[in-house]
Amino acid sequence: MSNDSKYRLAEAIKECMKTTSVENITVKQIVDVCGVSRQTFYRNFIDKYDLINWYFDRLLEQSFKEMGSKENLREGLIKKFKYIKAERVFFSAAFRFDEQNNLKEHDFIMIYEFYCRLIREKTGKLPDKKTRKLLEMYCQASIYMTVQWVLKGMKESESELADLMIDAMPGHLSVLFSGLGIV
Repeated sequence: MSNDSKYRLAEAIKECMKTTSVENITVKQIVDVCGVSRQTFYRNFIDKYDLINWYFDRLLEQSFKEMGSKENLREGLIKKFKYIKAERVFFSAAFRFDEQNNLKEHDFIMIYEFYCRLIREKTGKLPDKKTRKLLEMYCQASIYMTVQWVLKGMKESESELADLMIDAMPGHLSVLFSGLGIV
């Protein structure tokens, strides 16, 4: 299945999310809206949550790719929050779901691994235990605040939220990221 077809399935689930909660959306609904067979769906995705996570990855991969190379952390976060705001219906629905394979867990893994990889690329070694623990706490808190921002109506601007996220960074990480040119 081409990426075009996968994006069509993503558009279909987004359409379903306008009227139905994620847990109540069925694969049958998605394929009916998209006009493909269930077999086609399952050839490419394990379940609807796999589709949601795939789409999330596509939305944010560019901001992660540029963060730490072309852009600093603040610019990357602002870009991420703009993507999320542009896809408000999708994220509002996806972040309300807390069961297995949910977007919050996927986002945590993606962000945590991104930071670990970025540190390794810039230092030539994996982050130490303390840094990994601080990253884990920071990433969990960042996701919590992002979810709250989405579910409570996105009252802060993207730049205000990015600044809050940077201000909330533990001192050890702030010093490390400053030294690596990330912040």
